[in-house]
Amino acid sequence: MAIVAPFRGVTYNFNKIPNIERLVCPPYDIISDKEQDVYYNKDPYNIVRLILGKRKTGDSDWDNRYTRAADLLNRWESEQVLVRHQFPSIYLTSIEYESPDTLETKTRWGFIALIRIEENDSSVILPHERTFSYYIEDRLKLMRACNAQFSPVFGLYEDEGNIIGSIYATITDSPPAISFRDVDGYYYKIWEITSDSIIRDIVSKMSSKSIIIADGHHRYESARNFRNIMRYRYGNHQLDRAYEYVMMYLTNITDKGLTILPSHRLLKCYPDFKIEKFLSSAKKWFEVFTFPFSANTQKAVTRVFLDQLKEYGQNTTVIGFYYSGAEKYYSLCLKSKARKEIGDDVHPSIKKLDVLVLSRLILQQILGIKRDDLDNEKIIQYESNTTRALSSVHSGDYQMVFLVNPTKIEQILEITGNSLIMPRKSTYFHPKILSGLVFNKIDPYETVYTPKQS
Repeated sequence: MAIVAPFRGVTYNFNKIPNIERLVCPPYDIISDKEQDVYYNKDPYNIVRLILGKRKTGDSDWDNRYTRAADLLNRWESEQVLVRHQFPSIYLTSIEYESPDTLETKTRWGFIALIRIEENDSSVILPHERTFSYYIEDRLKLMRACNAQFSPVFGLYEDEGNIIGSIYATITDSPPAISFRDVDGYYYKIWEITSDSIIRDIVSKMSSKSIIIADGHHRYESARNFRNIMRYRYGNHQLDRAYEYVMMYLTNITDKGLTILPSHRLLKCYPDFKIEKFLSSAKKWFEVFTFPFSANTQKAVTRVFLDQLKEYGQNTTVIGFYYSGAEKYYSLCLKSKARKEIGDDVHPSIKKLDVLVLSRLILQQILGIKRDDLDNEKIIQYESNTTRALSSVHSGDYQMVFLVNPTKIEQILEITGNSLIMPRKSTYFHPKILSGLVFNKIDPYETVYTPKQS
């Protein structure tokens, strides 16, 4: 069962710094070096200085971006820039945004709370993508230096009847504690839930559910490693201690406001690429359709091309393709018997994923890219915005792009239900939950308030 608990969150002191939109930023792992500078310059109290501090020449074991983050955290607390809430709370969150794929306005509901950390083989908290030790170690260093979690792990639970969501109506009658519009125009509202009866209701209804990690796999693994270190130091029989929990943002996987974007693959440089050779190899497994365009027709043809990609993708795997300088787009529709060519070393449910077809049949077998190089971001970059992906090839910044359809929710449920892990960058849940909304301080002697379930 999922153990959910309220916590005394730390937030910015809005009496001192009211403009929260200047203080928040995306999760650390999607911030580029250029964007890091932007957030650094936006405000001296921007959260980026804690979650992604700058490296300096001469960094050492006792002076580095992790120790500097800890010093900064202590200073902001002493200056009352950051304040800790008096009562254990759950933080209800709504995000109103324009969907990048359909341009319709959506609202996604979720809440931020603590979740008891589970073991690797648990059926309660389910990862869906594999992790990399470098990033786990990076987040662990930050957590050990600061004794805090600055960014919630993004988790999904299944609630087809929206039973938990029905509780929100009694809360949203009152004004939110925080409301702001971020740089993308997305409108955030946060309510602090302190009512013991409402908290018990949420905790009780969550107790029968499994949680799928949508985003923040490395943060979750780091929290578990941190917990193990704390258990060694302070004892492993105190399951109500603060270090036994991780801060999560949880939303219903059937919420109409949940958007899954594709993770298109961009190649910077592929030497001696010949389109004739590529298409000849591709036709072994794919039906190939072309979409010629001129300068005058490019916009209209792009729309037809993308519409067909979406339509065909409802029933089969289809990959969109474009290379720099070409005057046509290509769609590669998988032939009915070609999926078996992927190999017998993966589960049938994973074989259904478009990204695996792209990886195995096109990137590895046709282009000859080694499996170890698929995770090398100097070779392959990822982009969820289709317009930006195509534009970066039209401009010549990248040599080619492979477009995929978003992974379907039912595929995620099937794969996690089988305790399987998806290939890297199989999903992109949108919008990401911002860093800086609420923090979780971890005092190893503090116990977490766990209300009795109703």
